Amino acid sequence: MGIMSGKKGIIFGVSNKRGIAYAIAEKLYQEGAEIAFTYAGEIMKDRVEPIAKEMNSKLCMSCDVANDHEIKVVFDEFKAVYGTLDFVVHAVAFANREDLTGKFSNTTIEGWNLALGISAYSIVPMARYAQPLMTDGGSIVALSYLGGERSVPNYNVMGVAKAALEASVRYLAAEMGPSGIRVNSLSAGPIKTLAAKGISGFDILLKVNAARAPMKRNITLAEVGNSGLYLCSDLSSGVTGETHHVDCGYHSIATTRADALIVGIDPDSTPE
Repeated sequence: MGIMSGKKGIIFGVSNKRGIAYAIAEKLYQEGAEIAFTYAGEIMKDRVEPIAKEMNSKLCMSCDVANDHEIKVVFDEFKAVYGTLDFVVHAVAFANREDLTGKFSNTTIEGWNLALGISAYSIVPMARYAQPLMTDGGSIVALSYLGGERSVPNYNVMGVAKAALEASVRYLAAEMGPSGIRVNSLSAGPIKTLAAKGISGFDILLKVNAARAPMKRNITLAEVGNSGLYLCSDLSSGVTGETHHVDCGYHSIATTRADALIVGIDPDSTPE
């Protein structure tokens, strides 16, 4: 029996087998968890349903996380199918592509509201609807990135969204702790996923991270999956309100624009 045997939860944001959300889902499933999945509209249905089937999920449904009512419907359906809830993984983020390049000061109010609404605010209604189902306590885990703590080239408004997400995690942790519900964020280092392709100059981030991190390498999806398992499971029963970094130690190193020069890259150049 695995450490998640008898545990049931929802993962918002699995979209393919090459992402962090899938890596976490895979580890949870291998350890005995029952997982419900959501997908972002019909365009993602054909990608996510096979993953849900592969993991013997009893529930896989569409959810627009920008719509509180749709989030509530997911939790209502989860209650009908599974009863109680043990964990939720918030793995949803989005920003307009034009807001992930160029000057941050060019961000429009529409782009700002879109990025923060989907990437940060959505954890609030998720936690609200999860709490009544976590009758024996539980865990809520949000996926973040170092760009929420430091300025990262071309991360722009998504960095602000991740900062808001991490702040929301701390407030939710304080509010829900008395109910035995832990709320944490998992800040993974740069890793090649389909989502990362939307960040201009991402290959530079990979090279700089590997050059500067204490472990002198980049992380793997399996390592992030293991950390997600840790935060969702009772192994982290005394941990809440944390931003858990999985980045080979890169977050602990003082960084400057000169970092790019370490790997022979002009930090002011425009990536192809």
